[in-house]
Amino acid sequence: MIDDDEDVLLAAKMLLKKQNHHVIIEKNPKKIPFLLNNDTYDVILLDMNFSKDITSGKEGFFWLDEIMKHDPTAVVILITAFGDVEMAVRALKQGATDFILKPWQNEKLIATIATAIKLKQSYNEVDKLKKAKEMLEEQISKPFAEIIGKSQAIQEVFTLTDKVAKTDANVLILGENGTGKELIARAIHQRSLRKNNSFVSVDMGAITETLFESELFGHKKGAFTDAREDRPGRFELANKGTLFLDEIGNLSLSLQGKLLSALQSRQVTRVGSNQSMPVDIRLICATNMPLHKMVQEGTFRQDLLYRINTVEIQVPSLYERIEDIPLLAQHYLSYYAKKYHKSVKQITPEAMDRLKRYPWPGNIRELQHAIERAVIMTDSDTLQESDFLLSRSVSSGTVNHTLNLDEVERSAIAKALQMHNGNISKAADELGLTRASLYRRMEKYGL
Repeated sequence: MIDDDEDVLLAAKMLLKKQNHHVIIEKNPKKIPFLLNNDTYDVILLDMNFSKDITSGKEGFFWLDEIMKHDPTAVVILITAFGDVEMAVRALKQGATDFILKPWQNEKLIATIATAIKLKQSYNEVDKLKKAKEMLEEQISKPFAEIIGKSQAIQEVFTLTDKVAKTDANVLILGENGTGKELIARAIHQRSLRKNNSFVSVDMGAITETLFESELFGHKKGAFTDAREDRPGRFELANKGTLFLDEIGNLSLSLQGKLLSALQSRQVTRVGSNQSMPVDIRLICATNMPLHKMVQEGTFRQDLLYRINTVEIQVPSLYERIEDIPLLAQHYLSYYAKKYHKSVKQITPEAMDRLKRYPWPGNIRELQHAIERAVIMTDSDTLQESDFLLSRSVSSGTVNHTLNLDEVERSAIAKALQMHNGNISKAADELGLTRASLYRRMEKYGL
């Protein structure tokens, strides 16, 4: 509340504090820009006249204009002892929400403020819905929302996904790049009680140290050079829904601490504000990095790991679910044939056999790109073995002079186990696998 009469300010503050309102009072209107940059307000009560013997309201209209320039959604109630209908109409046209006269009736002032607060809440909700709608449209436009596969390895993931989805437990999804970790996260959300609310995805590996708090917690206009408007962070946008933090293993220790603080308090504070707000999210994280090993090395906080991995889901590599390759290949073939207006309908048995023998270091994402390129380049209605330009380097390091991939892999695993005297963790690190992946391969080869 800005008014040059200190008695009026104190009287209003005492009245409104009884209504559980937090009230900031100020006599000098020149401090309005500072106040707006320093915090966020549900309602602003603004006097119309600050100079003695002036009743025109020009000062009030000037500061009203300045407030609306700073925040077009600001809710401003103008107050004056010298009002008339013409001034009230002009105030409303210029952006004021309401207009009251001094001396006011307490009940009238309380009711007017209560209505104004509801209006501000609706503005905030509309802004959040608008941002959430933009993100939802972006997510919907992404192809391949379904998880495809019938292999035992992926069926185990489906079973675990269905079990955990019905709860609000935090989930950590582990797996190599390109295995479909985000699709698993979306599947959990779609099967949860939060499915009608937002699924907000954040690539933690793409967020710089300087923008971390702004992206996740939001910022106020003017908080930093490029902050041209108030903006809710990803936590706010995900309120009542699911927040998916991808590549969480890339966070520095300092940013891990800030994230942990928000998760523990279930509150966030926008950059440039000192007012925290509660958030209700279901957290899902994903990474291809060995977080448990990173905890031992001191590069990942153990308390944060405990916080995010109530349930762990290990997504198998494509090479661990070879039997799903024909299903995936046909799915991508149909999609890209339609996208590029090609009449390609099938893949020859020889080409499919080659796809199944290739180790796919880039997993499903690499398979997707290989099919897309083949569809673009072919002039036939059937993809041939020659249409696929798969890397030969992955097979260059042969073992025992054989090119059979199963034999190469079995030999490499056996050597790693022998080198580390049967220590599964060390052998897995040597091979660049997770413990779960190594166990599955050992079972496959009878080791």
